[in-house]
Amino acid sequence: MFVFKASSMLSRSKAAARSQSIRFFAAASGNPPPAEGFMAGVATSKFIKSTKEQCLSHLELAAVRNSETVKMNYFTAVNDALATALATDEKAVIFGEDVGFGGVFRCTIGLAEKFGKDRVFNMPLTEQGIIGFGIGMAAVGHTPIAEIQFADYVFPAFDQIVNEAAKYRYRSGNEFNVGGLTIRMPCNAVGHGALYHSQSPEAYFAHTPGLKIVYPRSPIQAKGFLLAAIRDPNPVLVMEPKILYRSAVEQVPVDDYVLPLGKAEVVKEGKDLTVVGWGAQLYVLENAVQEAEKRMPGLSVEIIDLRSILPWDRETVEKSVNKTGRLLIAHEAPHTGGFGGEIAATIQERCFLKLEAPISRVCGWDTPFPLVFEKFYIPGMIRCMDEIEKVMNY
Repeated sequence: MFVFKASSMLSRSKAAARSQSIRFFAAASGNPPPAEGFMAGVATSKFIKSTKEQCLSHLELAAVRNSETVKMNYFTAVNDALATALATDEKAVIFGEDVGFGGVFRCTIGLAEKFGKDRVFNMPLTEQGIIGFGIGMAAVGHTPIAEIQFADYVFPAFDQIVNEAAKYRYRSGNEFNVGGLTIRMPCNAVGHGALYHSQSPEAYFAHTPGLKIVYPRSPIQAKGFLLAAIRDPNPVLVMEPKILYRSAVEQVPVDDYVLPLGKAEVVKEGKDLTVVGWGAQLYVLENAVQEAEKRMPGLSVEIIDLRSILPWDRETVEKSVNKTGRLLIAHEAPHTGGFGGEIAATIQERCFLKLEAPISRVCGWDTPFPLVFEKFYIPGMIRCMDEIEKVMNY
């Protein structure tokens, strides 16, 4: 059993860390952060592939092992994936609010000029109409790629997604489907988004059979998972953490490739505790684990990027928890009804006799997403580190 005893020195250092780390979002310089925010620490993350060799050594990229790579940020990788989809599928179209102009986050910039305004075009400000239009296009064999400008705006389209798109194949006995539909939506906290530009609605849709949900954390994943989503024979929701659009930069293969939907990734191996997250939360957990391992000599934490919410990779998480005996899950969405609860329940059923401590969750609070109190709302590095200590001392 791993035991860690706090000291007065630790308490003082923790207080100092709190004052320095409470600012989860920061500008790269003295200038205000860009509209999509800036996430400090991503550039130095060990999860970022900053060289061609690091990029192409990944086993999931074996098919493009001989590809050239280009330095891209997250939104540029999304743009590259969209351009690849349009170039390789003549039935692919992109539409949404302002996408014909490049989109508010520039993810579609240049595509209308390159592929034509009949394939990349603006839609009226009606999310229900955007998704309904996409369902209709997919039903007659097209490959519609719809953008919801902010994930917070998706709720007027909720009925279209969960009652039409998700059930289209089932209700016809597989005679027809809308599997060509892909829905992109920027999500998560941004530093100044408040109630209507910060939400993480993945759990609402995870309750719906017939959908797939993926959560890329980096430019390599943004391109590979978006192309996989577009080509998957099911409607797929692609959740893009908008704080990473400019913050996450790495070498990305130029060639066409896809990454496997429904498969988690162990990004750091360990033996004492399993930590699970997805999207931008991975970088928070990385920093929390690094600090915890400094403060608790001998501690070894395993970090898993879930990547896909639906279907999610139970086997990878189960295997890890059977080894470590402890599990901590972190996500920005509120605690009650968050997807972390589904993971906790499943692992408790499968790994009960191996657990050394109760499964723990670090989540957003059960309140509307605040503006001035955002730094206290999100599951930041300090909250995650405190929970690691709590789980290890149980």
